[in-house]
Amino acid sequence: MEITELTAAERRVREAFPLGEGVDFRRDDDDPADGAGWGPERTLRAEVLRDLLLDGPVRAGRTAGLKVAGARITGRLDLAYGTVGHPVRLRSCHFEEAPQLYGAQVGALVLSDSVLPELTAGSLRADGVVRISRCRIAGPVRLQGARLSGALFADGARLGRPGEVPGEAVLQLSHAEIGTDVWAPGLVAHGEVQLNGSVVRNQVNLDDARLDAPGATALHAEVLTVGTDLHAMRLHCRGRLNLGGVRIPRQLNLAHARLSNPGGQALRVSSGVVGELWLREAAPVEGSVNLRRAQLDLLHVPPEVWPEQVQTDGLAYRVLTPHLPAEQRLPLLEREPGGYLPQPYEQLTTAYRTVGDDAAARTVQLARLRRHRRTLPPYARVWGWLQDAAVGYGFRPMRAAGWLLLLLTAGTLAFALHRPPALKPAEAPEFNPLAYALDLLLPIVDFGQQGAYAPRGWYQWLAYLLTATGWVLATTIAAGVTRSLNRQ
Repeated sequence: MEITELTAAERRVREAFPLGEGVDFRRDDDDPADGAGWGPERTLRAEVLRDLLLDGPVRAGRTAGLKVAGARITGRLDLAYGTVGHPVRLRSCHFEEAPQLYGAQVGALVLSDSVLPELTAGSLRADGVVRISRCRIAGPVRLQGARLSGALFADGARLGRPGEVPGEAVLQLSHAEIGTDVWAPGLVAHGEVQLNGSVVRNQVNLDDARLDAPGATALHAEVLTVGTDLHAMRLHCRGRLNLGGVRIPRQLNLAHARLSNPGGQALRVSSGVVGELWLREAAPVEGSVNLRRAQLDLLHVPPEVWPEQVQTDGLAYRVLTPHLPAEQRLPLLEREPGGYLPQPYEQLTTAYRTVGDDAAARTVQLARLRRHRRTLPPYARVWGWLQDAAVGYGFRPMRAAGWLLLLLTAGTLAFALHRPPALKPAEAPEFNPLAYALDLLLPIVDFGQQGAYAPRGWYQWLAYLLTATGWVLATTIAAGVTRSLNRQ
């Protein structure tokens, strides 16, 4: 294209390009959303920019680059499969058509504060950063399979249209490789954000973001690998947060977040490996939570944050914070939709023992046995109830001593007031109501009283009761001692 065919605005850009200088068409109170009405004095044709980027003039000793702000760009900027050895910076611009950068290779791509109908840049190769900070993009941003040496900046970007259900994800970053960060605090996405199978070398930041996909998946990030942290503090998410199989060595931080997907799954981290999962001071989750087979070093979730349905089968964690009494943690284990599962109880027991709270660990084990009792046939439930009432399945040993003392006192008083007749008065030892009650209660003790005296009437039934109760107590105490030794 000959220079004589260029407009004045295009000529300014062409002259600045080899010098790496910027051309700023902005005015006070400009809004790129109104760019369709901007005149020829700030209008650039996409084909002119394409020719500059692919075959523009260069000057020795200077670094060429396209640096434009506040322009209206007409036509399609088509750089598909092209190699651009210069940085591309088009800030606060209004694009009438979606740029096409599929398979392109660029030094850096900066579109901050611009307005675009959509962006297609799948399999993009960038030696520097890609910035769509504060952009307003009505259609999808396609960056699947991109390879970026630097970071992706999407802070404050507005993707999709409020109230509309997009036909595809509004941000597509699946199978991408990001050299440093995905930096998107304040991102607003009206539709699905995809990060499936991506690798982010440093961190993902979604602090203060709003992901809006009610009844659908808001963030789809299965098998995402992050180098350090995924921060999403104060995240507002309507729709499913799917983080199944993620690898996050440090924090998955959802502090102060609001997760809402009523009637569906609000959070999924199943089979993920995460250093620390934080839901500190988050709003109560609306929808179910799936943590099956996840591996965590630390789990920081206050009890009031958990929803009515939580899947924890196979969940492993080392430390549970904040440290609370077992009674406040146990209701969570009742919310497993599959019914009674022993592993969550064993895991909670291990967590309490890790911090040295053996009393809480015993409380959890007692709750496990009581929950298990509900699944047993009636006869086994009766026997379990007797063990529970007697010694708390071995976790409340002092309870047996209390029962024995109560029965011993009752028996001693009853037989002291009504002495049973001797079977052989001439040979019988002197009657002792305490020793007689002990003979009846303790099957392995023989003071010679039980065989020498024979109560009658209802006292005989009392003797039978003491003998039977003694056997039950002896059996349950033995079971409790055995269980205690096995634990140690």
